Amino acid sequence: MNVTVEVVGEETHEVSVPPDGTYADLLSALDLSPHEVSVLVDGRPVPEDQPVETDHVKVLRLIKGGAPCPHEDTVE
Repeated sequence: MNVTVEVVGEETHEVSVPPDGTYADLLSALDLSPHEVSVLVDGRPVPEDQPVETDHVKVLRLIKGGAPCPHEDTVE
């Protein structure tokens, strides 16, 4: 099955998964960790071990890097 994976705020990918493929398999194909993202189907999160039953999902990153707070003191 071919699945369109929209990584919110980033790129959209086409991923091929086997008939018994799970959402964890989709994430693995994109080198994403299930600990860093949520997979959404029709706006609702799905468990990573659930079989893929749709051709379009959204992936929402839960953790993304950022700049340090400008008011933090640095220790030297």
